[in-house]
Amino acid sequence: MGLHELTVRNFRIFEEYSFHPDPDAVTVFVSPNGTGKTSVLEAVYCLGTLGSFRTNSSSHLIHSGSVQAEVHGVVFQQERRLQVDLTLTKNEHRTTKQMLVNGKKPASRALLAELMPITIFTPEGVEIIRESGSHRRHFLDLLIGDVAPENEETVATFIRVLKQRNAFLKSLEKQLPTGSIEAELTVWTLQFVQSAEKLNQLRIEIIKQLTPLVQQKYSQISQQDDRVELKFQISWSGNLNDELAKEFRHEVLRGSTVLGPHLDDLLIELNGRDSRHQASQGEQRTLALALRLAGHELIKKTRGVDPLLLLDDVFSELDPYRSDQLLELLPKGQTLVTTASPLPSGMEPAVVIDLTQRNS
Repeated sequence: MGLHELTVRNFRIFEEYSFHPDPDAVTVFVSPNGTGKTSVLEAVYCLGTLGSFRTNSSSHLIHSGSVQAEVHGVVFQQERRLQVDLTLTKNEHRTTKQMLVNGKKPASRALLAELMPITIFTPEGVEIIRESGSHRRHFLDLLIGDVAPENEETVATFIRVLKQRNAFLKSLEKQLPTGSIEAELTVWTLQFVQSAEKLNQLRIEIIKQLTPLVQQKYSQISQQDDRVELKFQISWSGNLNDELAKEFRHEVLRGSTVLGPHLDDLLIELNGRDSRHQASQGEQRTLALALRLAGHELIKKTRGVDPLLLLDDVFSELDPYRSDQLLELLPKGQTLVTTASPLPSGMEPAVVIDLTQRNS
């Protein structure tokens, strides 16, 4: 299982570029900054998730002067060969995405999570600890789909219903609804509550499974006897439908949903302290690495597959001691690494690619 070939056209700085990573070991991209190393990993990430780890705007992925970008990959599941093709097209008002697997549109995003689960480390990955709850919610929801692809639909349904309910609230233009309009809002609220409760149960379960693994990984990286705890912070108490009823006027005036999983958070404590505000930069970075490693191991334990591991210039952000500890903890399997500086002495890549030698 793994990625055997990747080709991009008009993607970021590349007009066209192809490479063949080692499907079972480490492939390293080594070249100065600005040569497209991170963009290669971004293309792989897009192929496995339909999204980017660098931007929320798909138009940014398309090469300057072009209106369409392509990412093509060959993935193997056991002996089964799969051709995965992603096309991004820039239109007047938005950028559309088309994904094909062996020439057919996949039935759901869950299929992508099943085809090529991915774990990624980036220098910006510490944002999951120190920034807003949206980073932690995104991590949990991606992990839910990677651990059990069939649960991807629960995440997608909640996102869809939230957008539709918010659009309806905004359309009221701060006027309290009556009659049939109020009845329609009641229907949207019921769908929202049902999807919210399903998603929260999945988040609670994934946090329960993740907590001991994060503790283990943190201790192994830091070699310190620190206590790590993950706590789920829900934005309401009691019955969500009843709480939304209390916020009825507030929601109409704001034009958006003021309670629900889109506002919940994951509190990560280190020795009883909120790591977002009361942990050092080194501790935050170690926690971020521990979270990713724990998620990677959870996918492997649950599904029996090794996610593709992407390491974007991670070692340059770590001191030699933590680099060595991380290196020892890296799981077996396919790994893609980018670096502009020497790798840790213990890393022995199977393939080394110098992007300054590419033709385009």
